[in-house]
Amino acid sequence: MLALLLAAAPLELMAQKLQVVKGEVDCGKVGYEMPVTATFELKNKGGRKLKITDVRVSCGCTQVDYPKGEVGAGDKFTISLTYDARMLGHFEKSVGILTNGSSERVYLKMKGVVMADYVDYTKDYPYQLGMLRTDKRDLEFDDVNKGDMPTQEINFVNVGSSTFEPNLMHLPPYLSAQVMPEKVPSGKSGKILVTLNSNKLRDFGLTQTSVYLANMPGEKVSPDNEVTVSTVLLPNFEQVKVAAQSPSMSLSAEELNLPLGDKAKKTGEIIITNNGKATLNIRSLQMFTAGIKVTLAKREIQPGQSTKMKVTAYKDELKKVRTKPRVLMITNDPAKPKVTITVKAK
Repeated sequence: MLALLLAAAPLELMAQKLQVVKGEVDCGKVGYEMPVTATFELKNKGGRKLKITDVRVSCGCTQVDYPKGEVGAGDKFTISLTYDARMLGHFEKSVGILTNGSSERVYLKMKGVVMADYVDYTKDYPYQLGMLRTDKRDLEFDDVNKGDMPTQEINFVNVGSSTFEPNLMHLPPYLSAQVMPEKVPSGKSGKILVTLNSNKLRDFGLTQTSVYLANMPGEKVSPDNEVTVSTVLLPNFEQVKVAAQSPSMSLSAEELNLPLGDKAKKTGEIIITNNGKATLNIRSLQMFTAGIKVTLAKREIQPGQSTKMKVTAYKDELKKVRTKPRVLMITNDPAKPKVTITVKAK
């Protein structure tokens, strides 16, 4: 059976039903008796619901976590393979997945090396991006004004067995990156400076993108090496005078607590009031993450009037997000041009 599992079938055989983003994960160096997990992202490419009917691992030292129910047509899902790391040296572990969409198995593989003198970097570098562990994988450039050029730093350590040449790929025109040093031997650390050129942002409000940390330009991207970048560009108030004729916004709350429990979704409400003497305009209303939906009764609020904003949290979608769910409002109130509403939903 072991020989059968290691002779991995081509993923192309399942292209019509099951798409695998990346079929092999290199876990690098791991500690003795420190279980290591590899997560694989898949997608149901078929036109009907898909169900995993059989799972076979290459040995009893690995455990697999997979969806037990049906996966809808076009939906993405993950499969995790965990190795107990109770033997020193190199390892390769496989899992064969059989679905109702085909008679052929899809094979996923994890590999790495178990070391007795392994150094645990998880406290200082909690995120694994390929062969690197980093101190962050989500960058936020908040409260940026036109003309600003702020820089953020990603610190990393190479936990792989060979020299790594970090490249930050798919940078949009408004971002640039500098890696120091350019080549990082195994066990050594470095940093990446990411600079935002706000003059190249098209619109005020929230701009989000994903860049990818790779060992060489053109390397295949996946969620394993994704770094998200969000930017909040404030509107230009150079020609707006803060005077008695300005709008003045107040909110009933700037944080929503939406305990989901066993519910699939839950809705909360915030009252927005204009206490000023000019029309309050909600210029932009955006969400930092998936899993929340916002509706606003009206975007123009006359002096002395109020409106309702409803926020709905969706349990299944929120399970997939890494950053805190938040709602961003950009207004024409010079005192509150930007308001961020935090959504707490568990």
